[in-house]
Amino acid sequence: RLEAQERFTGEGITGSGWTGGTHACTVEVDIETGGVKILRYVVVEDCGRVINPAVVEGQVRGGVAQGIGEVLYERAAYDQDGNFLSSTFMDYLLPTSAEIPPIEVDHLETDPEGEFGFRGVGEGGAIAAPATLGNAIADALAPLGAKVLEQYLPPAKVLELAGVVRS
Repeated sequence: RLEAQERFTGEGITGSGWTGGTHACTVEVDIETGGVKILRYVVVEDCGRVINPAVVEGQVRGGVAQGIGEVLYERAAYDQDGNFLSSTFMDYLLPTSAEIPPIEVDHLETDPEGEFGFRGVGEGGAIAAPATLGNAIADALAPLGAKVLEQYLPPAKVLELAGVVRS
C-alpha cells in the first residue's frame, strides 16, 4: 500500500505559468434574420513580459477568431449512428477574415516572477472568446425573455431563442 499527502502552499514557485486576461464584446442582433454583428471586441491580456508583440497579438487575435467560429459558424454534427456529418468545408463552416471584426488588444505586464518574467499567451484568446460572445448575445436577447444555454448560436438558433420561430 502506497500513500502520500501534500498540501500546496505555493512556496518555492519561481514563476507563474498562468496567464490572465479579460474579454468584452458588444453585439447587435437582427431578430428578423438571426444575424449577429460584433460591434466591438476588446481583450486585455497579461502574459508577463511581452517578448515579441506581433506574435502575442497574433495569438490573441487568432484565439478570438476561433471562439467566434465556435459560436457562430462551426458545428460538429453526427447522425443517429454516430457518423460524422460535418466532414467537409461545405458542412463545417469557418469564419473568414471578412467575418472577424477588428479586435482591440491591450497588454499588461504585472508579474515579474520567474527567471524571464513571461508566461504563455496562446490559450487566452480561444478560451474566453466563446463565453464572451455567447454572453453578449444572451444579453442582447434577454429583453425578449431568451435563455441562452448553448454555445453554438447560428441564425436559426438565434431566431428560435428570440421567439421568432419555433424549433
